[in-house]
Amino acid sequence: MNIPLVLIVGRPNVGKSTLFNRLTKSTSAIVDDESGVTRDRNYGDVDWNGKYFRVIDTEGYVPDSEDLFESAIREQIGLALEECDAILFVVDGRIGLTPIDKEVTSILRKANKPCYLLVNKSDTPEFEITKTDFFALGLEHVYDISALNGRNLGNLLDDLLKNLEFPDGKEDEDPRLHLAIIGKPNVGKSSLVNSLLGYDRSIVTNIPGTTRDSINSTLKYYGEEIILVDTAGLRKKTKVKENIEFFSNVRTYKALWNCDVAILLLDSEKGLENQDQKIIDEAVRRRKGLILAVNKWDLIEKDTKTSKNYEDEIRYKTGSIDYVPIIFISALTKQRIFKLIEVAKKVYEERSKKIPTNKLNDILLPIIENMPPPASSTGKEVKIKYITQVGDHYPIFMFFANEPRFIQDNYRRFLERQIRKHFGFEGVPFTLSFKEK
Repeated sequence: MNIPLVLIVGRPNVGKSTLFNRLTKSTSAIVDDESGVTRDRNYGDVDWNGKYFRVIDTEGYVPDSEDLFESAIREQIGLALEECDAILFVVDGRIGLTPIDKEVTSILRKANKPCYLLVNKSDTPEFEITKTDFFALGLEHVYDISALNGRNLGNLLDDLLKNLEFPDGKEDEDPRLHLAIIGKPNVGKSSLVNSLLGYDRSIVTNIPGTTRDSINSTLKYYGEEIILVDTAGLRKKTKVKENIEFFSNVRTYKALWNCDVAILLLDSEKGLENQDQKIIDEAVRRRKGLILAVNKWDLIEKDTKTSKNYEDEIRYKTGSIDYVPIIFISALTKQRIFKLIEVAKKVYEERSKKIPTNKLNDILLPIIENMPPPASSTGKEVKIKYITQVGDHYPIFMFFANEPRFIQDNYRRFLERQIRKHFGFEGVPFTLSFKEK
């Protein structure tokens, strides 16, 4: 599903991270009085009155150099307008109107996206007067809010929902594989897409993307249509390094959210880096099918053990996520790029696979009986009595037990390994859920 994307923008230290935490009901963003302390990119879901959208906290990527500061602010707004469905523009009601606020507004006013001006740090009704200064900016939606205690955020969210387009469920009925090729900048995503679409068996047709500014492509592969989810590079030039990094990440996550299977492209000369690990974690969290493709393999000097040693190193870094296929390719020479498509189709099939309940119980219950869960802290025996698979969009395995709350993480991993050993699910993250019977 294509969920609306809302970006939080504004000067540093106006309360963007606090707002993010309040909206997503989390404390995953770093909050501190010192300016510019948020260094991790923050992506979260907001659920309001049965509708939900995704929000991104843009705090922390403004460069340290004062010379680049205003340029970065201008660029971030311009790029944000291209990527998002709405913007929450946060200002500091205690400090009042600043020249940068005016400059940001001049950019926003030219845009065709809903924009909400949030006069933050208005902690009580007495502070309502603080927003009057900001009426001079000429923006339609102005709210005096407190990100810290949630004041007036309900009114904001009610109005925001009216201007967002939510999926109607039709895309869920599309049986075609939605495949995203993702990864860090300059890893070869465009080269791989071009090599795939330039193949003489491919028919390329541009179809309207499900987000307003993206174009997906249709790859016709031996008579089967595969949708390549838009992962194009930034369409606007930017001079500030932090902006390139941040909005490339936004593109990556948008493509990941909208796909069935993701191919994470790695640079063979750099290996698996921290940002790659974050993408893997997000793919697992969203239960997307996943393949790791090591690109530029033609540039690596090889012997008979090179690929095995390289794969072992990746497996070591990814830890328990050991079920993801790893393929060595070259987008430039087209080495193994169509094997990628075959593996992606297989992962897609595995993600949709349903194991009959009787088969699950016939195979797993004897294993569980032979290796039962550890007893509870009170010494009570924990028994798993019944297993079934549910879930419409990815596999969920329901285990019914007498004391499910005492089933430990290491035993959950044991059960996952048994499911994969007997039933496959290569490249597919799935959920184990434990219920009381």
